[in-house]
Amino acid sequence: MSRPQGAIHLPGTGGYVDIGGRPTWVVERGNGAETIVLLHGGLSDSDLLLDTIGAAMAERHRVIAFDRRGHGRTADSPDAFHYDDMTTEAIEVLERVVGDRAHLVGYSDGAIVALLVALQQPDRVGRMVLVSANYHHDGVHPLTFEAGSPLLGEIARAYGERSPDGAEHFPEVVRKSLAMITSEPALTAADLEQVDVPTLVVAGDDDVIRLDHTCSLYAALPAGELAIVPGASHALPVEKPSQLAHLILDFLDADGPPQTLMPIKRH
Repeated sequence: MSRPQGAIHLPGTGGYVDIGGRPTWVVERGNGAETIVLLHGGLSDSDLLLDTIGAAMAERHRVIAFDRRGHGRTADSPDAFHYDDMTTEAIEVLERVVGDRAHLVGYSDGAIVALLVALQQPDRVGRMVLVSANYHHDGVHPLTFEAGSPLLGEIARAYGERSPDGAEHFPEVVRKSLAMITSEPALTAADLEQVDVPTLVVAGDDDVIRLDHTCSLYAALPAGELAIVPGASHALPVEKPSQLAHLILDFLDADGPPQTLMPIKRH
C-alpha cells in the first residue's frame, strides 16, 4: 500500500480537493509506507479523530482524513444525507488522494461508510476498523438531542468555527442527520458475510449502539475481531483515545489472522 506515482500530496494543515465536483477538505499527516484513512462520525469532522487517535497513527503511517459534505470545512448542499453518497465520496478520496489500497478506520457514521466501501470495492481496503458501528438502523438506542445540552452545544460550536455555511446552518445538518440514521443503513447478516476484509469491531460498554447488535456485527464478519472497551460510551475516541489507538494499531500492524490456543469461531 505504498504511495503510488501521481498521488495527491497535501500539507499537514490540510487543503481542498475536488471530490464529486465539490471542494472537499482533506488533511494528510505522517509518511509511512501504508495509508490509514480516518472516516469521522456524524455531526463531527476530521479533526475529532485526528486530534484523538490520529497522532499515534501518523508516527508510523500515512494518515488521510477528510470532511464529508455538510461536515467540518466542507460545505453542504440542498441534498439529503445518504450513506451511499458518503460512500461514493470516500471511494473517490481513495482514488484521487490515496491512489492505492488503504486501511479504513471509521467511527460511527464513518464506520458505516467504511463497511459500505468494503462491500462495494474490497480491493481498495487493506484492513478495517469499525468503531461504534451499526449495520442496521434498528441497532441504535433511541437518540435525543435536547436543546441546551452541553454536548450538542459543543458540537454546534465546533461546527460554527469550521463550516463555510455558518453556524446558522447547523440545525439543518442535525435534521438531515437524524433523518438518515433513523432510516439507514439496512444491511443484513448475509450482506456482512460477504465482507472478507480483516475487520476489528470496537465499541464502548455503554455505547449508543446496542451491545447485542455490535456482537452480531462481529459474529457475521468472516474475518472479524471484537473489542469492548470498559467505562466508555459512544464518545469512545474522546474518552479513551490512547487505549483505542493502541487497539487499532495492534490490529492494523498484525501479520495475518489471530492465532489463539483455544479457537471456537476461528477453528
